[in-house]
Amino acid sequence: MFKKIGTYLEMIKVEHTLFALPFAFMGALVGSAVVFDELPSWGDIGWIFLAMFGARSAAFGLNRLTDQHIDAKNPRTANRAIPAGLLKPLEVILFIILSFAVFFWATFMLDPFAFRLLPIAIFMLIIYSFTKRFTWLCHLVLGLTTALAPLGGWVAVTGQIDWKAIVFYIALAFWTAGFDIVYACQDEKFDAKEKLYSIPSRFGLHKALWFARGFHVVTAAGFIILFFVTPLGWWYLIGMLIACGILFYQHYILSPNDMSRLQTAFFTMNSTLSIILFVFTLIDLVVRYI
Repeated sequence: MFKKIGTYLEMIKVEHTLFALPFAFMGALVGSAVVFDELPSWGDIGWIFLAMFGARSAAFGLNRLTDQHIDAKNPRTANRAIPAGLLKPLEVILFIILSFAVFFWATFMLDPFAFRLLPIAIFMLIIYSFTKRFTWLCHLVLGLTTALAPLGGWVAVTGQIDWKAIVFYIALAFWTAGFDIVYACQDEKFDAKEKLYSIPSRFGLHKALWFARGFHVVTAAGFIILFFVTPLGWWYLIGMLIACGILFYQHYILSPNDMSRLQTAFFTMNSTLSIILFVFTLIDLVVRYI
């Protein structure tokens, strides 16, 4: 049983939760500060965690299910659960249904407006898995989908979307799209061979890395704007400067001629960035309100 649970957790890359979960909580914190001038309740934080975990698990399950034949051809992904025979497609389908049920339940327990937005989230979660079959903008679609988690955190505690929430959403959409381009560099030749769409396979490594850098400039600009238009203060500013430094560093250590530190740039740097910015935001608002 424990081995099977481990297989499911590996399938959904549970360790990658470090990318999105801190920003989902940050969305709740900043949204509550902007709209109500207070911290969100522990109850809201708990339901946001469940909603995010359910949505993310369903999205990964869908992606693994729809890509099972592609994954089987790619040496990098051939050992994933379905092509390796560790999970049957029916087991993954049941897992997806259960994950969506958790997502629906948690969202229902939050703000009614958040629940009414569910069809948009579901559409984005489903369509992303197919985008690399027809557009190299698939990275941006992933970003717009993943950034729904922090935007959802904002909406869950405020019941509304304003332009400040959109700034936050766009910054994180381009952050995800940028590091997904970097991650896709691993499959540049395979994607081109299989006629799959990605920025690396369409434009090559050199231009792909410049796309990623440009996307992360948008992210940095969004983080800076938030400092000036929200109640966030000096603690957030310190965390934001560190985050921008991490963005710069992860591109500094990569080049078309040396991609040996790709995993460091993709996982270590980005998970560190999200945790640092969340922690400094939390400190900033706790100091402000307590």
